[in-house]
Amino acid sequence: MKLEAVELRRIRISLVAPFETSFGVQSERDILIVKAITDGGEGWGECVAGEEPDYSSEYVEAAQHVLVHHLLPPLLDRSSLAVTDVAVALHRFHGHRMAKAAIEMAVLDAELKSKRESFAHYFGAVRPAVDCGVSVGIHRTIPELIRRVGGYLDQGYRRVKLKIKPGWDIEPVRAVRERFGDVPLQVDANTAYSLADAVHLAELDAFGLLLIEQPLPEDQVLAHAELAKVVRTPICLDESITSEQAAADAIQLGACKIINIKPGRVGGYLEARRIHDLCSKHEVPVWMGGMLETGIGRAGNVAVAAMPNFKLPGDTSASDRYYHRDITEPFVLVDGRLNVPQGPGLGVNVDQPYLEEITTTVQLVRRREGRPGRVAD
Repeated sequence: MKLEAVELRRIRISLVAPFETSFGVQSERDILIVKAITDGGEGWGECVAGEEPDYSSEYVEAAQHVLVHHLLPPLLDRSSLAVTDVAVALHRFHGHRMAKAAIEMAVLDAELKSKRESFAHYFGAVRPAVDCGVSVGIHRTIPELIRRVGGYLDQGYRRVKLKIKPGWDIEPVRAVRERFGDVPLQVDANTAYSLADAVHLAELDAFGLLLIEQPLPEDQVLAHAELAKVVRTPICLDESITSEQAAADAIQLGACKIINIKPGRVGGYLEARRIHDLCSKHEVPVWMGGMLETGIGRAGNVAVAAMPNFKLPGDTSASDRYYHRDITEPFVLVDGRLNVPQGPGLGVNVDQPYLEEITTTVQLVRRREGRPGRVAD
């Protein structure tokens, strides 16, 4: 197909409740939505970059800039484009994986819609629904945390993940374990610790956790291997895994026993599939992470999370976990699971009136004859 134009739409949407991690507190999201306009139809993508370069070096303003000035022109300049061409065409541009993932996702959605093929079929999904966990942020008090976790368990979530940081780790985990018994439980540090905290982190072994997610900074893969010698709880890597090669290196070093796959973090769903296949070969289970996606990103994540080696419940929560109203039809928890969309492409419909209502800016990047990649508002 031919990519004729790309619409870059910024929306601002409030969260149901403030979400706190070791990086800070978030109450609303500034999200970049990408629409690929082709001669065969339209496709949607979502950029997971946040407003600040805290989770990663990427942030939403930079993602839009690099798309407009660097990533989109070579794609618009092509006489034809398949989704498998996107990474090849953009390979010379270093980094910016979240921006690359957003346009790859939109192109893939358009391509699959033109073929009447679903994401689930394209990625070899083996389950019609996926088990869902919930990510619980840092709270002011343990009683507040207990009430929040209890509410999620009442809704049917099959696994609980607690965000931790120095000063908010052992006691909150102890309280949740004592109150809710053998509920599947894991923790996520978002790089908040150092190797000097190894003995302290080993105290978490007493609580029978599924895993400790990304305890150390992302560039300290070897330190994670050292930490794994002290801590019995399986180490899971998130921020450190930026590509199939990064995953291969971490596995070989013994830095992790489990990997969290976030398609936006690794450059797109095609790279996510390669990481899935690599981990399957090495018998390393994976699970689907979350980046507070709207229904667009959630649809792709749920479909990919139905692949065979996604062994653990992901952070693919229902729409109402984060948003009072989603920009697609809502994903609803049914017996602790989300159904995998079966329609063409992402299999969801964008609520255009609501999208317009929460839009802050729209920028159109289109090809003009003899002047590819020119920008028009």
